[in-house]
Amino acid sequence: MANTETENAMTEARTKALQGDASRVEKQHASGKKTARERIASLFDGGSFMELETLRKDANLVAGCGTVQLRPVYCFAQDFTSSSGAMTASQSRKIAKVLDMASSNGAPVVAMIDSAGVKVTEGVSALPAYAEIFSKMAKLSGISPMITIVMGECRGIAASFTQLADIAIQVKKTGVLSLHPASVMKPGKSAEALFGAETMSAQGAVALAADSEEEAVALAAELLGYLPGCSAEEAPMEDGDDLNRLLTGCNAEDGLALAKEIADSGAVRELYPAYGKAVHTLFAHVGGRSAGLIATDHSCDGGRLDAASAAKAARFIRLCDCYRLPVISLINTEGLAVPEARDQAQLMRACAQLTYAYAEAGCAKLAVITGSAVGGAYIALGGKSMADAVYAWEGAMVSPVSAQVGTAVFSDEKLTAGENRETLEKQFREENSALAAAREGLADDVIEPAETRRVLIAAMEFLAGKQDEVPLRKHGNMPL
Repeated sequence: MANTETENAMTEARTKALQGDASRVEKQHASGKKTARERIASLFDGGSFMELETLRKDANLVAGCGTVQLRPVYCFAQDFTSSSGAMTASQSRKIAKVLDMASSNGAPVVAMIDSAGVKVTEGVSALPAYAEIFSKMAKLSGISPMITIVMGECRGIAASFTQLADIAIQVKKTGVLSLHPASVMKPGKSAEALFGAETMSAQGAVALAADSEEEAVALAAELLGYLPGCSAEEAPMEDGDDLNRLLTGCNAEDGLALAKEIADSGAVRELYPAYGKAVHTLFAHVGGRSAGLIATDHSCDGGRLDAASAAKAARFIRLCDCYRLPVISLINTEGLAVPEARDQAQLMRACAQLTYAYAEAGCAKLAVITGSAVGGAYIALGGKSMADAVYAWEGAMVSPVSAQVGTAVFSDEKLTAGENRETLEKQFREENSALAAAREGLADDVIEPAETRRVLIAAMEFLAGKQDEVPLRKHGNMPL
């Protein structure tokens, strides 16, 4: 009899946990949001998700593991229908368990954030709760990929869920990411206007803004397809299109279009598209192999690197290097942007971060100079001393300064004498042409633009087994 009563109690408790409070579920739906379990179900392969600690008291969280496109993935989703998804010591321990299991089993983690914040009754004990989680996320970084999706509120110290993850996605309308409430930041402005997905993506706080929860989950699943389960594995290969396919567009002015031409079937996924617009950072498969592409946008201030674009590229390179994805730089830039005097230091730091990230990266590094490669931008994005292979298109130019500046400085007397500026600039470009760069060892070869994809696929194949020997040290001092 006792056993029957116990079984009934267990069944009742499990049913209550799985179904949730009906009125709160209805309210969640009315606000345009799904429940935690509905979100998880939309990510995982049907029937594959195994929930952990379903009956844990006061956790306000659904967590477990399953398969996404037949590959193991761990996940935790804050349950706003339970105490508004409030952070508690119990929740932190449940998240910590998921992170530990992901580390032990070499699998990615997807975090779905939707919480009103710390549970008031927890008091100061909530601080070590967050500290435990963020410590484990920092230790997991570079071992297993982490993707955070902001689906509801993510405020205060909880914002670190997005910044400690490899990639953060925010849902428009319902996702709110902020350190302080709107009343503190700018009274009279809505939370969406101040902290919504479009604002946060433009500021570089999240990599992608999604129109809906469904799109956000689909993006997370797509991104996992570019990444290995952990740093000890290789990223999944795909059946690429024709390995010998020639490029037809070959537009050096449009780096994004060129990257799509190089990618298998023209499929790319850009990160931070609204931030640092002088540079595009993209995942793609090239010849079936997962790779990171960095393409300058010459239509944006001549592709000149500003602080935002340099920092964005640096972070992307480090992400690719964590999981040994080859990095391909497509370079057409007139050098560095000219900021206001008060912003000089910021640009210096960002360029140093980019140079450091590229130099330190042990993954395969390839560069194609499609137009101008001027000054510090040439060094930071694919200088011959740091890249494994550098190729240049026939019409490319490698120079310490732009053609305009070079002509003004080195041909001043000729200009004063009345010689044609355009003719002198053309002469400067010829003197610093791709052929001249190759002769000076600044490029490995001068290639036909149409051959770019084929050359890159062959180079990646030869570099697939690259192993860098690093002297014994704890870590370098990146200029943060």
